Amino acid sequence: MWPLVGLAFGTVLGVVAGFGGFGPFLAVLVLGIIGFLAGRVIAGELDMGALFGSANARRGRSSS
Repeated sequence: MWPLVGLAFGTVLGVVAGFGGFGPFLAVLVLGIIGFLAGRVIAGELDMGALFGSANARRGRSSS
């Protein structure tokens, strides 16, 4: 399934780059990455709390 998703995303990026230019290409790329990360968070494959919690722990701050 993931190769098909990658193929579709690459095709969309190629079409946007061809007809829209570099600005719209970057917009589609950034929004696609944000959507990918949001999907992983919703599916439970990416824990954002652990990512931000480790940054606070390195600074010596407590979360309470």
